[in-house]
Amino acid sequence: MHVSQLALTPLISLIAGVLILIMPRLLNYIVALYLIVVGLLGLFPHLAG
Repeated sequence: MHVSQLALTPLISLIAGVLILIMPRLLNYIVALYLIVVGLLGLFPHLAG
């Protein structure tokens, strides 16, 4: 589980970075969504796979 999650994190970061460069107003939404997803995966690790 950790290997797939670790491989997925840089991809998500890259996509978020590109979106922020294109549309800086998305920064708040991207950060909020990321924090919600990470929080949910931390509370419910079985959701990760």
